[in-house]
Amino acid sequence: MPHIPKIDRKNGRMDARDRLIIALYAQLKAERQTRETLEWVIRNGGLSTDVLEAIAADPVPVVTSDDVAAVEKIVALDERRRRKLQSHN
Repeated sequence: MPHIPKIDRKNGRMDARDRLIIALYAQLKAERQTRETLEWVIRNGGLSTDVLEAIAADPVPVVTSDDVAAVEKIVALDERRRRKLQSHN
């Protein structure tokens, strides 16, 4: 996206694209954790109304530094891949 500035590495600020990637990653991770928990509850016969209400009310976990590091690694790998492709063209 040429109209969105890149990460300002000096100040450690992220651009809008990177913040969006991190937010989407956190949402996906939370949804996976919720689904895994629900599957576990179903397999172990704990499907009471109270358990289902607790799962439904469980807040989405916040983004941790590990989550940010994982996304930064993915972004860095993507940048390297792009540079490699550009150098071959």
